[in-house]
Amino acid sequence: MKFLQLQETLRETVRVTARNEFDIELENVGSEIPPKTELGDVAFPIAFELAKKIKQTTGEKQNPREIAEKLKAALEENEAVERVEVAGAGYLNVFFNRAKFLIESANAEPLPKLKSSENKTSPKVCVEHTSVNPNKAAHIGHVRNAVLGDTFVRILRAIGKRVEIQYYIDNTGVQVADVVIGFTNLENMSLADIKNLDEKLAAENNSFDFYCWDLYAKVGLAYQTDEELKAKRAEVLHLIEEGNNPTAELADYVVTRNVQCIVATMERFGIRYDLLPRESEILHLHFWKKAFEEMQKREVIKFETEGKNAGCWVMPFELHSGNDEHDADKILVRSNGTVTYTGKDIAYQMWKLGLLGLDFYYNLFHTYAGGKQVWITTAEDLQSENVPEFGKNETVYNVIDSRQSYPQEVVKKGVATIFPEKGEAASVHLSYEMVALSPSAAEELGFVISDEDKQKSFIEMSGRRGLGVKADDLINRLEANALKEVEARHADLSVEEKQKTAHIIAVGALRYFLLKFTRNTVIIFDFKEALSFEGETGCFCQYSAVRANSIFRKLSEKGEEVSNFKEQISDAKKIAEIFNAVDGNEIWSVLTLASRLEETVSQAAMAIEPALLAKYTFQLAKAFNLFYHNHKIIAQENPIKRHVLVAVADITRRSLTSALNTLGIEVPERM
Repeated sequence: MKFLQLQETLRETVRVTARNEFDIELENVGSEIPPKTELGDVAFPIAFELAKKIKQTTGEKQNPREIAEKLKAALEENEAVERVEVAGAGYLNVFFNRAKFLIESANAEPLPKLKSSENKTSPKVCVEHTSVNPNKAAHIGHVRNAVLGDTFVRILRAIGKRVEIQYYIDNTGVQVADVVIGFTNLENMSLADIKNLDEKLAAENNSFDFYCWDLYAKVGLAYQTDEELKAKRAEVLHLIEEGNNPTAELADYVVTRNVQCIVATMERFGIRYDLLPRESEILHLHFWKKAFEEMQKREVIKFETEGKNAGCWVMPFELHSGNDEHDADKILVRSNGTVTYTGKDIAYQMWKLGLLGLDFYYNLFHTYAGGKQVWITTAEDLQSENVPEFGKNETVYNVIDSRQSYPQEVVKKGVATIFPEKGEAASVHLSYEMVALSPSAAEELGFVISDEDKQKSFIEMSGRRGLGVKADDLINRLEANALKEVEARHADLSVEEKQKTAHIIAVGALRYFLLKFTRNTVIIFDFKEALSFEGETGCFCQYSAVRANSIFRKLSEKGEEVSNFKEQISDAKKIAEIFNAVDGNEIWSVLTLASRLEETVSQAAMAIEPALLAKYTFQLAKAFNLFYHNHKIIAQENPIKRHVLVAVADITRRSLTSALNTLGIEVPERM
């Protein structure tokens, strides 16, 4: 029996009763979870709303408590309901039939087998995340973006959505031009030299994207004293955008190698992609031209002939009345004829939603272990075989930090203005705040920070200054720390098993750390907090799941399997006696919490907030730990109670494991 399903059944009972008894149609029937199981399992305050609607409709005044009594009688007809109490002025507190609930839950999956995610004809949604500028290694801020996006993908798939994962490659942007200038003007390297360097770095077990990280910072410093060098940026940008020249070829190699490195880095965190769309194709395949023509035809842009935007094509609508701070974001074509990021983003968004009438060409970019493929766009028809269908999404979620909120609003409103039939709801900005460093973390990393920075609560990372935590460095440090713990606790494991366990713990620690904060919270990264094995951490949640699994490993060693216990969970009268005992409420509260996973995942999807699932996972881990300490599960002498305890432990560990998996966190065999 599903908690979510039962709630919906009861809501429908309330709707039908309201219609039959009071001739009132209820669209939404709100419910609440009482703070203690002694007060009920679900509460409906609907009688108050009904009383108000009855008065509005008929003019008659009815007592909410009398209304609640009629609803109570209808709800108690459901065999899954033990009883209903009318509390206070008209609250309906519903108590479930605990024995029936356990019997049905023992064989149910924590999350249902969802067919729509497997159905290739069902509507598809797109989640674009990561989208690191391909000019250097990814840092922890990029990891927050990727972890949020990847977890939201998992949440959407858990509720049955078919999801396409994209990582947008801005291969014609300023940052790429800067690193190209670094190679050609500061390092005096040709494309052949860069390829030789790449081979040398690989032989020395060094990473190409790490080299570019340092080079990018070096270029930033050089720009401060060399205006002539900085002036080359426009020329290089033009050559890269134009394509089919030595500079563009060199840039393409640098971009491709950085993307390969970043894709490999993200796979270490369990993050994979379906498609890597490149900005260059939006220009070369005339996506922008088609979008521009569509906007002109529908008269949603205008050509400015005077003022500071003279000579520019602009989206004329006002998003922030009286505030011209973001005027540049509404400019789609500059007076010199170049297309802005916002303009290209509108064309890209139109393609993602299947509104453009054009498509990319595709080439296979990488095959992951296990056979999953990731594709990349190209301007050439390479006649690749077995290319999946990309684009044509029902809804698009763009995971982009909150500093880009205004341009994202322009994109959303721009697409909706061009295609009102699609509307604004099809474009969703999944925004988040930045990840900063605590001053102590910055110093620990060896950065020299000013006295002024030391007084700040956090220090914003800057790729141009080389100030930040590289994603690979971070996971390496986490793995090293976890390995020490594993070696101390499990010296008997092989080196390979120790390293595998350390990796699982490290990834879990970081993913949970980045997910437990709501999206609108600035995360101040601190090593001690991130590496902690206690408190609200991924390690604690993993440890609780490992502890739960150990119960069943021990039972299996005794020749007792879960299926045997499930078969014994059948005598409703005897099970009810266990729940009615002194510690029955505690056992029941763990069971009901474990049964609310599907509901929590649905809430996280609706609110677009993975932190809701992270918080639930921690609460469930805490509840199980208390349950484990308070009950001798394996040694329990009462056979019926033993069956109940094992069944509840099994339901909880399956929900906990499923919740962690949806967060992208694996459960190791030992910790």
